[in-house]
Amino acid sequence: MAATRATRIFAGAGHWATKSGERFRGGLFRRSTDDDEWQSITKGLPENVEARAFLVHPKNPDVIYAGTQDGPYRSTDGGSRWERLGFPERGAVVWSLAFHPTRPEVMYAGTAPVALFRSEDGGDTWIKLPAKSPEHCFMGPGFPTRTTRIAIDPGRPDDVYAALEVSGVIRSTDGGESWTDLSQPLIELSRQPHLKSRISSDIDSEGMLDSHAITVSGGHVFLAVRMGLFQSDDRGSSWRDIEIGRFSPLVYCRDVVVSPHDSKVMYACLSPASRSTDGSIYRSDDVGKSWRRFDHGIKAQATMMSATVHAADPARVYCVSRCGQVFGTEDSGDTWREYRLPEGVQDVYAVACA
Repeated sequence: MAATRATRIFAGAGHWATKSGERFRGGLFRRSTDDDEWQSITKGLPENVEARAFLVHPKNPDVIYAGTQDGPYRSTDGGSRWERLGFPERGAVVWSLAFHPTRPEVMYAGTAPVALFRSEDGGDTWIKLPAKSPEHCFMGPGFPTRTTRIAIDPGRPDDVYAALEVSGVIRSTDGGESWTDLSQPLIELSRQPHLKSRISSDIDSEGMLDSHAITVSGGHVFLAVRMGLFQSDDRGSSWRDIEIGRFSPLVYCRDVVVSPHDSKVMYACLSPASRSTDGSIYRSDDVGKSWRRFDHGIKAQATMMSATVHAADPARVYCVSRCGQVFGTEDSGDTWREYRLPEGVQDVYAVACA
């Protein structure tokens, strides 16, 4: 029997300073599960790089894309060297990346301020799409809206969804050529007392429009927002609360992903708030109908930000907390290991594995 190849884990963080002036470093990091320490991998990347998104090629795990504060970069050797791609805007902060479900040469990138781009040649060149943030934007000055996630329906590959923080959801049904705002049903849901939330505005619907992640499984669209996890069965025309609080004491949802091996299996990152001292990852085996805690025996010390499933092995699942704790299981959640990022890395957004 052939030996199992060690997993390479990638983590991306932003530079961050507290109100008291304490500073933490960001960057892009790589570690193998059979190594003892993380490597800072910056060859070819901009100075003071920040990474907020990763994408691993579905057919070649050595090809990895990173979303940085200067557009998307690509590595063809597992992260050792990076090259900037033909992205039309310098200084665009890339928060999300996605492949077309059957044509990986077609890619999408989302930025802050909100904009969407498409490549049809594996990232070599990009065009800007006619997408923009809807009028209902609740971020204050100096905090532009972000395209936090992009999702494509495998059954309708021209249906592209973008989750916007804090501006709701937009959808294209023609591969990005035109876009529709899907946020009004979310605004209507915010009339319910338990779904009202305002932090940066005086509008109660702010929390429902604080979109963090979006994914599609079996034609069902799942949206992670400040107020929990929501589902649409009609391509975003209406949304319903799946009431994640029935299964978890933590309902602030930062990420939701579908396993690439089984469309019924999903994972959600749940925490008390954007910056907190707790976090967890939950699993559903029935397309979101029920959930159970998956991260047995670990103690997250901050908000759980992102989760990923290994493309070659469904038993390998990794997640990351905001303060730099990377947790991983290689046996479908029976046991877990913590891979703590280097000291001084605190504002972590993304995790990937290959």
